[in-house]
Amino acid sequence: MKFEEAISRVKPLDVHAMTIARKRWDSIAKPLHSLGKLETLIIQIAGMTGTSEIDISRRALIPMCADNGVVEEGVTQTGQEVTAIVADNFLKGITTACVMARQCNVDVIPVDVGIAVDTQVRTDLKVACGTKNMTKGPAMTREEAIRGIEAGIQIACELKEKGYNIFATGEMGIGNTTTSSAVASVLLGQPVEKMTGRGAGLSSEGLERKINAIKKAISLNKPNPEDPIDVLAKVGGLDIAGMTGLFLGGAALGIPVLMDGFISCVAAIIAVKLCPGVSDYILASHVSKEPAAHLVLKHMGKDAIIHGDMCLGEGTGAVALLPLLDMAVEVYSSMSTFGDIEIDSYEELK
Repeated sequence: MKFEEAISRVKPLDVHAMTIARKRWDSIAKPLHSLGKLETLIIQIAGMTGTSEIDISRRALIPMCADNGVVEEGVTQTGQEVTAIVADNFLKGITTACVMARQCNVDVIPVDVGIAVDTQVRTDLKVACGTKNMTKGPAMTREEAIRGIEAGIQIACELKEKGYNIFATGEMGIGNTTTSSAVASVLLGQPVEKMTGRGAGLSSEGLERKINAIKKAISLNKPNPEDPIDVLAKVGGLDIAGMTGLFLGGAALGIPVLMDGFISCVAAIIAVKLCPGVSDYILASHVSKEPAAHLVLKHMGKDAIIHGDMCLGEGTGAVALLPLLDMAVEVYSSMSTFGDIEIDSYEELK
């Protein structure tokens, strides 16, 4: 599916399904609205899927893996080779996200969208062997950015056909907090310093290099904030492109997509700017420890459930939301109603 087609297939949430789900919550034998945001999320999922019968039992975490040429500027603590190592470790099931995913019955399905070298991870959707150094020119061409987006859309379509009914976004790409900060700075019209953090443990000197690299890239490439694909191509990364496509594809297919942390949220912003209706199909999992995380969520009008100072990436925050959703679904689906136990229900008081 091309990205234009995905955009054209995004529909408003199903109001009828949401009304039924809301009535179901209100009939359950407990105080009204007492599970708070968990109730709201289940109602939203009903609207996404078009049914009040909630099923999120087939779930996948899709880490989009890609390298970023800007690492040449000394913006990271580790070398680019780590991307390939961790990508292979996704297949071995030995990353942090994999350990968490096993506890939550989540299948981990990594995709190579742009790793500098080939690994055991599938490469049929690979756009390039990493992006170029954005401080010396555009990170990639517009065509490459679109191909990266369409890689994410294709994965969404494949997993839909296999019966998956909820997606968690994840990423692996050394240097991608630099590209994410650059994209966020341009799209949100915020100073680079405000949108840039230490990533995976940079020193103060390293943080200064990172900020200067982003400023140089933006000044040189002049990304157009009114054109999200232009911004993605000039100062973004292929992992961000892949997650953007996953958000678009999920929305087009009526499947909930969980945002992870800062990098995932930046991809979500791009998807929503391409198609505002996509926002309704995105669930915020947690507030990243990255300094700009609150700003990004506020810009999207999203209220995350988990506030735990997480900043690991890989999709760990998105996976962490699933047990909470599982408990909410169980209450919603199996608990007795006031009618079942023959007592008066709570009334909505004003």
